[in-house]
Amino acid sequence: MDGTVTYDELVRATERRLIRLGLMLTGNLHSAEDLVQTVLARAHRRWDRISGLDHPEAYLRTMVVNEFLSWRRILKNREVPLADPVDRPSDEDIGSRQAMKDATWQLLTTLPRQQRAVLVLRYYEDLSDDEIATILGVATGTVRSNASRALANLRDHLSTEEED
Repeated sequence: MDGTVTYDELVRATERRLIRLGLMLTGNLHSAEDLVQTVLARAHRRWDRISGLDHPEAYLRTMVVNEFLSWRRILKNREVPLADPVDRPSDEDIGSRQAMKDATWQLLTTLPRQQRAVLVLRYYEDLSDDEIATILGVATGTVRSNASRALANLRDHLSTEEED
């Protein structure tokens, strides 16, 4: 997208992806929609500045992550939604896929927000450590240490579950 894109065009082009990102961060569709709605409202107020950027969609993604990290309220509903905004192939075992997604989201919710954001940006958004560092406003080494701690936490959690 170039600098001449309108706000409405950008929303239409990125809304689904932003909601999926929010879903991966929050683990809940309603919270993800609230998160993205908050960001889009703020972006609308700042559109004069955002529209001149080379990559306004990347700026919105950064806004979603930063809004998630700064939320002061506790996400009360930690249930994983049954509705999935991602289309599925028809020959796939939907029950197994949903069970795997549920387990993944439940594990992600055990992580601190910064660690969760690092893993989502690295493995879901497929961003480099440098790109993640830019989005989070931290050093690349901080991204790596957060990723390492997050993966260690997940491994510990999985080994504890296996013992039970």
